[in-house]
Amino acid sequence: MLANESAYRSMTPKIFFEFIRLNAKAASVVPYFIGVLFSIYYFHEFHWVNSLIYLIAQVAIALFVTGFNNVQDYYLAKDIHYRDTYNIVGREHLSPRRLLRLTLAMLATAIILGLVLVIQTNLLLLFMGAAAIGVAIFYTYGPVPFSRFPLGELLSGCVEGFGVFFLSVYMNVATPELAGFTFDWPHFALVGNLENILVMILVGMPGIFLVANIMLADNISDLEQDIRNERYTVPYYIGRKPSLRLYDWLALLGYVPVIISVILQILPVYQLLVLLALPKIISNIRIFNAVQNKETTFNTAPQNLMMFQGMQLLGLILGIIF
Repeated sequence: MLANESAYRSMTPKIFFEFIRLNAKAASVVPYFIGVLFSIYYFHEFHWVNSLIYLIAQVAIALFVTGFNNVQDYYLAKDIHYRDTYNIVGREHLSPRRLLRLTLAMLATAIILGLVLVIQTNLLLLFMGAAAIGVAIFYTYGPVPFSRFPLGELLSGCVEGFGVFFLSVYMNVATPELAGFTFDWPHFALVGNLENILVMILVGMPGIFLVANIMLADNISDLEQDIRNERYTVPYYIGRKPSLRLYDWLALLGYVPVIISVILQILPVYQLLVLLALPKIISNIRIFNAVQNKETTFNTAPQNLMMFQGMQLLGLILGIIF
């Protein structure tokens, strides 16, 4: 039986930032800025109104995902000690109903802004946005949540790492340059530019690897806790040591598509600035391999993303200027 609403603690800014896991939000914001800059550099197009609306919608959906996951983990927890000691909702004695309403307001904001963007761009965005929101909702909700399966790395990498990048470009370029959907009863047509789609996949690969690695680091750090709560993630199936080897590879694989993109002259030569981040990324890999802890070493995974994609941002800015 839930306690009376008045018995719960009020949300403070510090608790709110932990509730939404502010330290990991770069995973959903940095790919956005890379997409905007890439659309300017490669496609020579920029639509600031669409980009701004999408930024607000993307932040709203990112906050919804983390907040909703925390609430659902509270409700679905099998381990009462975990629920009341480690889950932020139980630990801080917050109202799960109040938090659920807050997260649903974030979701509603993202959906409304998304519909505005469908009108501004193309009907295809409706299907892409619905798929992304479906993943966000059913990751921890429903009779068989995705979080109970080894899908977190794949879904987060594809949706947050690549999807955010792709959609931020989609907001700026004319529909025929990527893909579009037209419908005139009883006829419909899906058209696109395969060359540009392949270019987008190549350029977006580092985001897939780095965002997936944040999820993998999270799951490795929470392995024993997840097992107690019947969340069977990738580390459960392949073991801790193979998971750490996978973590190492994912942290470094992003260099391959960047170098290929520079050779093919898709990205400017300034993208090789990512090599400056390599020593620190290797150092972070060693730190996490030594100890896998949410409080002390997990942050090395978001740091790797910030350093790598921060250099990518700088490289794109230099490419646009020079």
